[in-house]
Amino acid sequence: MSTPVRIAAQLQPQHAPDYGLIRDAVLRAEDAGVDIIFTWDHFYPLNGDLDGHHFECWSLLAAWAEQTERVELGALVTGGGYRNPDLLADIARTVDHISGGRLILGIGAGWNEKDYDNYGYEFGTPGSRLALLKEYLPRIRSRFEQLNPAPLREIPILIGGGGERKTLRLVAEHANIWHSFSDLGTLRRKNAILAQHCADVGREPDVIDRSTSWPGADGAAAYAAEGVRLFTVGVSGPEYDLTEVRNAVAWRDAQ
Repeated sequence: MSTPVRIAAQLQPQHAPDYGLIRDAVLRAEDAGVDIIFTWDHFYPLNGDLDGHHFECWSLLAAWAEQTERVELGALVTGGGYRNPDLLADIARTVDHISGGRLILGIGAGWNEKDYDNYGYEFGTPGSRLALLKEYLPRIRSRFEQLNPAPLREIPILIGGGGERKTLRLVAEHANIWHSFSDLGTLRRKNAILAQHCADVGREPDVIDRSTSWPGADGAAAYAAEGVRLFTVGVSGPEYDLTEVRNAVAWRDAQ
């Protein structure tokens, strides 16, 4: 393969009544050899008891930045409408410094209505949320340039989503990583659409890493053949069983 495949563990901050369970999972994931540890940016669990135990995204990332030594860190993905974009850039820059330059800024338009309603954000429509993301991305990049001290590196931006007309255009304009939630056939088709958006804005599509959820060792090679270079294994609390994470790392190391 022309560029290395990377493996991420998304340690979902749900159903853990004690933060120590999450801290232990972070330690085990780094020791298992993952390249990236993600969380997600929601305010409630997404499955099981929807009012169950849950912790906040960016507070976790700051703690993980201190705890870890090697892995990159980020949210898969942070909700674009949950924070003022200039403040989000400042938070991200601060976590980047705490980590020694290992932050990935994953961001999306948002979708979970319960988060919006219960925390007082306007849910709007898919179109209005994407319009907000379109407004926020250049503000985030501009704020990065104004912060003192500056981020330790050009913080990679990961955009999650698959809308062909709007989201993929934002990916072409701003992203270093595109996370797709698509099956293989849809990914192949959307890759071609992304390439056209890149041509329209004057970027080479190959500078954007493709990312998706781990399809299992039997399916990963087919996705890699379509250009996927980042696979993420989702792991929920309270057990944080890393068996499949280790399987993914073993597959990576065999390539």
